[in-house]
Amino acid sequence: MKIITCNKIAPVKIDNDLAKGVSGRVVIGKNDGAPHFCMRLFELAPNGYTPQHSHEWEHEIFIHSGKGEVFSQNEWHTVSAGDAVFIKGDEIHQIRNQGNEPFVFICLVPSGAPEL
Repeated sequence: MKIITCNKIAPVKIDNDLAKGVSGRVVIGKNDGAPHFCMRLFELAPNGYTPQHSHEWEHEIFIHSGKGEVFSQNEWHTVSAGDAVFIKGDEIHQIRNQGNEPFVFICLVPSGAPEL
């Protein structure tokens, strides 16, 4: 067993033409001996967003705090703390913060996918 204190992990900050106000942390990954999945913690600043993209692997998202929207199947869906989202492989998607506070979510991806 391993207990990880998430706020001790230095975030990778992403702020460019495709994504704005994104901070990501690999919470549990291959360096922790996890052979099948990677758990990532993301925080989107107010008005922040991830890039609109797709990839071959599925992933699961759990909204920890804040409120935002997930783009899927050509429309935006409102999500907030306590919601879970399943993104199928090859599905075009994007996440954005629609609140005035940080939008925090956990994202799980299978091994072989980029950890961050």
